[in-house]
Amino acid sequence: MGWRLLGSELAVLFRRLRTWAMLLALAAVPILIAVAVKLSSRQVPPGRGPLFLDRVSQNGLFVAVTALVVCVPLLLPLTVGVVAGDTIAGEANLGTLRYLQLAPAGRIRLLLVKYAGAVAFCFAATATVAAAGALAGVVLFPIGPVTLLSGDTISVGESVVRSLLIAAYITVSLLGLSAIGLLISTFTDVPVGAMAATIVLAVVSQVLDNLPQLEWLHPWLFSHHWLGFADLLRQPIAWGSFADNALLQAGYMAVCGALAYAKFSTKDILS
Repeated sequence: MGWRLLGSELAVLFRRLRTWAMLLALAAVPILIAVAVKLSSRQVPPGRGPLFLDRVSQNGLFVAVTALVVCVPLLLPLTVGVVAGDTIAGEANLGTLRYLQLAPAGRIRLLLVKYAGAVAFCFAATATVAAAGALAGVVLFPIGPVTLLSGDTISVGESVVRSLLIAAYITVSLLGLSAIGLLISTFTDVPVGAMAATIVLAVVSQVLDNLPQLEWLHPWLFSHHWLGFADLLRQPIAWGSFADNALLQAGYMAVCGALAYAKFSTKDILS
């Protein structure tokens, strides 16, 4: 892949003020949820608000999971769309593509490095929400054994492992969107347009996934399994949704990656 190029890409990505602003915004979500519940004089009724919100005051370990549920539909796709949409279009807009290698192998390496950077941000974004939620939960609420959706109770240590699995699940969920953003980014020299198109597709996919008239289409939508991590909160763990989600995202990665290379291999990077 070119480890020096990858290191440079990650350094540029995580030195940007925009990247840190997005990560701080994501970190603020679980903190706001925890503070709002802490300061509220009313107990949240079961079934009201985001999933697991009614359990936050009883066990701080649920803050991270609740925050991830809140961030999955819009905030995480929005930030990932910004990063993925900027991968190639951002370089083209700055005029730096012309300084990269012109050989086909050079372009393949560039695409792989750019996608790896987007994947790294997916991991960082999800980890930020989970870590901020865990910290806010520990500081503001009692911590104890967790009752799963199946009714079983697990220890604090095992519940932390489940939270990490959920974070991994969501990171995998965002890989398909990142590949779509990379593909769109090869078609334009305007990064804002690529970002907007990627974010809009994330919203449209979720809207279509909620229309019963399009049930035949649902299994093919990249957002279809985004909230399937509830199966990780059962005893024993049901891995079916994790496997289905990973397979679906891998399909989008393969197709979008191939199309991105087909487009980028003929792209005029000297203009």
